[in-house]
Amino acid sequence: MPIPISLTRHEARRIWMRAQGLDRPAPFGGGADATQRAVEHLGYVQIDTINVIERCHHHILWSRIPEYRRAHLQQAQSTDKSVFEYWTHALAYVPTRDLRFFIDDMRRRRAVPGSWFDSVTPEEVRKLLGRIRVEGALSIRDIEDDVLVEKDHAWASRKPSKRALQLAFLSGQLTISAREGMVKRYELIGRHFGWDSPPRPVPAARKLDYLLDRALRAQGIVSLDSACHLDASRKAGLRERIEERVARGRLVPVSVAGAERVGHWACPAMLAAARVEEFAGEDTVHILSPFDPLVIQRKRLELMFGYTHRFEAYVPKTKRVFGYFALPVLVGDRVVAAIDLKADRARNMLQVQQWNWIGPQQATHSRLIEDSLHRFEQFQFET
Repeated sequence: MPIPISLTRHEARRIWMRAQGLDRPAPFGGGADATQRAVEHLGYVQIDTINVIERCHHHILWSRIPEYRRAHLQQAQSTDKSVFEYWTHALAYVPTRDLRFFIDDMRRRRAVPGSWFDSVTPEEVRKLLGRIRVEGALSIRDIEDDVLVEKDHAWASRKPSKRALQLAFLSGQLTISAREGMVKRYELIGRHFGWDSPPRPVPAARKLDYLLDRALRAQGIVSLDSACHLDASRKAGLRERIEERVARGRLVPVSVAGAERVGHWACPAMLAAARVEEFAGEDTVHILSPFDPLVIQRKRLELMFGYTHRFEAYVPKTKRVFGYFALPVLVGDRVVAAIDLKADRARNMLQVQQWNWIGPQQATHSRLIEDSLHRFEQFQFET
């Protein structure tokens, strides 16, 4: 094995920021097409229901596309059909070009639905599919003939059809053709995409290559944990793919200061480029979602930025440190604050619930962050 290339945390985090499109203004350009380019580069954009402020899928895209508008994502999903929804480590928008890499996951879900769907019968699924085939795409709100049941989980519905829709979606029979807020409209997947026949599933080795390529593109430097986030079952196979690429000189091992015992790898060309290219975002401010790809992997964030993020929405109020929905704030390549925000939709204002400085602050930080907060406020409440 080659001797690992040593990187400081400073170097490592700048490489990661560049891979994330957070080192320069408008890395994906402007206009509606920028949304497709951003999702394809990042590999996926997480969806979450929490709406204390703008929901995270819109927030993540706005952080990288200054001209982003919610209608751009709607266009990509429902008109251009360049993105689709499916499960990565969470429900997410995924590039449609990558759908073939999820066909096997869909088929496995159809064969083994899991205990959450024990109450769903094949007949219920067939009935829903037949109704959508005749009536067109529908949401759970369109189903009014269900016999209501008691909820057995906080995320469940009193309408049994909801789980049948979810199962048909996860098993690849339905796709989400549109969203109205967080209300999903389900359509037959073949009809939505205009398929004569569905894409063929790819071999398992190609799926591993896809996951590795996705991580390298969006992270710059990868570890097994970062490439297999919440998917430990694929670590052994991914390690084999990494070792094969190292042997061919397509990847090189990297040692990140402070984590010398953790294996990291990168593409030689990317490392060479990173050492000659200037960092263009010294005074750039990014107010990040707690579900942003730069934040969601907490151990990696702590290693590279020296910042431990706390997501405290489910923490009792008396035990919160940063606040209910704290957002990390980057100035340049450092996390300098964590600000707990709340959208006051009645008055079209962002409320700062709590402002926590992280590390030493500079005189310019407050002004830069306040300017960015005003822009974020305008995005929140634009019509």
